[in-house]
Amino acid sequence: MVFKKLLGALGVGGPSVDTVLQPGPALPGGLLSGEVRLRGGGSDVTVDRISLLLVARVEREGQEEEDEGTVVLERFSVGGGFRLAEEADHAVPFTITLPWETPITELHGQHLGPVLGIRTEVEIAGARDKGDLDALAVGPLPAQEAILEAFGRLGYVFRSADLELGHIRGTGQRLPCYQEIEILPPAGHAHAVNEIEVTFIAAPGGLEVVIEADKRAGLFTEGHDTVHRFTASHHAAPQTDWNAQVDAWLKEVIAGREAHGAPPSHGGEHGDRHRSGPGAGAVVAGVAAGAAVGVVGGMVAAEVVDEIGDAFEGEEDEESGEEG
Repeated sequence: MVFKKLLGALGVGGPSVDTVLQPGPALPGGLLSGEVRLRGGGSDVTVDRISLLLVARVEREGQEEEDEGTVVLERFSVGGGFRLAEEADHAVPFTITLPWETPITELHGQHLGPVLGIRTEVEIAGARDKGDLDALAVGPLPAQEAILEAFGRLGYVFRSADLELGHIRGTGQRLPCYQEIEILPPAGHAHAVNEIEVTFIAAPGGLEVVIEADKRAGLFTEGHDTVHRFTASHHAAPQTDWNAQVDAWLKEVIAGREAHGAPPSHGGEHGDRHRSGPGAGAVVAGVAAGAAVGVVGGMVAAEVVDEIGDAFEGEEDEESGEEG
């Protein structure tokens, strides 16, 4: 067994940790299982607490340019209160429930762009040590997938997906960031709109589908965005004609009726979403299943871990004061 990270709380000769996640992508609002494997160091220690942190790379909009940082989306306590003997192996199995708003990182095996990870944090002798970090793959809910497939069948092309720090006013958003899936329109709509941004706010009762159309060269140009919010149920997804539903949504968004989007403030707030409509939610599969996915440039697992780790380590001092 190869352990990925030597815990530094006790210095050289301290314990090491390796967290193993279940294979395959998880789902928003779904269960994630795995095992935290500890190996004792040169002396007996008491493991006070083991926590798992769901972390994500997000974009922060600054005054002049956007930069990237790492935020903690959720923290889970999965064990602790036991003695780890010298050079002994100890396994802590876990099952946690991911937030419903967990961003989607892949579609039909294609990496979409967002970077998520599970950070294992071990508290020993009053010191909190950031140990193992594992890349996390998250697939779409059936409703999300169906909606995205409909975009593809209507001629829209996937461009990119990223995570934005901030909140969308008028929605039930709970996480500190939201996912934007950017889609280019077919030729027939290119004269009216340059780009469509889709955001899913998932909850146990269904989806909020926020669609924003850029009606000029750049997104969020003052006075030229139209923003609409629709709703969709999870259980109705198999019975819904998604081509017709998404087409109706897009016609309303492009026409710009009953919604007047505002550019996001520097605090990360999106403009109000005014419009609600019936439907069932899903994610863009058709656009991701095609060659257009290649424009995102997916990361291999090792690169994902390095990307998250580098950013997250810079926030170690700040987080050390948090209560788990």
